[in-house]
Amino acid sequence: MTHINWEEPFCGTGNNCFRIGTDSAGNAYIAISGAEDHYIADTRAALSALIRDIKAGKADHLL
Repeated sequence: MTHINWEEPFCGTGNNCFRIGTDSAGNAYIAISGAEDHYIADTRAALSALIRDIKAGKADHLL
């Protein structure tokens, strides 16, 4: 099993908290905080773009 290094949770006002993480191979992961065993994996660039859009208020309805 891959070891994922999770960052501190990001919590938007009134929304779920989520975390992103990486493994030693450079793969990126995103999960709802507290449910890190159920994650989505993608490239770090794709997940970073998603996080930026969420923080900008473009996709907060997804959380």
